[in-house]
Amino acid sequence: MARFRTRLALLSTATALTAATLSPAQPAAAATYQWAALGDSYTAGVIQAAGDVFEIPRDGCERTDRSYPQVIERDLGSLFDLTNVSCGAATIEDVTFRAQEPIGRHLPPISEDPDYPFPPVPPQSQAVTPGTDVVTVGVGGNTLGFAEILLKCVELGQGSGGVGTPCKDDLAASIPGRLTKASRDYDQMLTTLHERAPRAKILAIGYPTIVPKDTSTCRYNDIHQFASITRGDLDWLRRDVLEPLNNAIEKSAGTHNAASFVDLYDSSQNHSVCDAGKWVEGIFDHDNRPAFVHPNDRGHRNAADHVTSAILNAIDPN
Repeated sequence: MARFRTRLALLSTATALTAATLSPAQPAAAATYQWAALGDSYTAGVIQAAGDVFEIPRDGCERTDRSYPQVIERDLGSLFDLTNVSCGAATIEDVTFRAQEPIGRHLPPISEDPDYPFPPVPPQSQAVTPGTDVVTVGVGGNTLGFAEILLKCVELGQGSGGVGTPCKDDLAASIPGRLTKASRDYDQMLTTLHERAPRAKILAIGYPTIVPKDTSTCRYNDIHQFASITRGDLDWLRRDVLEPLNNAIEKSAGTHNAASFVDLYDSSQNHSVCDAGKWVEGIFDHDNRPAFVHPNDRGHRNAADHVTSAILNAIDPN
């Protein structure tokens, strides 16, 4: 991180000096690098704890002003020209080739969005062109069906008293097939992105820690954590669902020469949904607004630091 801070300071100084040499009549210098940010709600922001939706009119993708692409854009100033097409609920296929119908904040019975339904948005890969220098992509959870799994775990845990593994018992057999599909789709996506921008560096962004290693810190029936999901099922979700998804993303990135994996998991180990200093909200946030287990502004700040370091290393690997 010290290396990142040094690079950022040097680049910021260079930008300031360049701007200072321009006369008032001269236009500002164009951004040096073209950056396309792709991904799902963990990139877009979506929840109110990750800021305000800044795009008017809304397209239903719910990109927020404290999501990590927007934080990085503010940090790096004129160094990058950002095209942020991340979208809540996006699958890997929505990034690669399929037009997506965004859901906004329409998650019944948790929340209703008065503007739903929204018109389709193009496949996110269309934002990547031969002139793109850096592509960041954070996706995979919706292909795995993580939201669906969470809802099912909440439902099955009701009335259990927090005992047992009702969700694991119901869904465990489906997880290997889900992971296989996510890996296959991820490989296809990286191939497509490389074909669209052969000289671009692709950064595959992993998911942060959501469930702590010690699930005794998670309170049963707490809506600010995992509501009625049992501790046994939380252990299963961490060990057999979330960590393998990150491993699959890292493995896929490792097989593509133009791609690198950005790990957010280790740095967020003590900031799970059940930790006091959480970077990921529970089913509801501390203000009782729907959050459905998404990073808050602190989680996006951590992601911004790590993704920025990876971006700067990608454009200047020395």
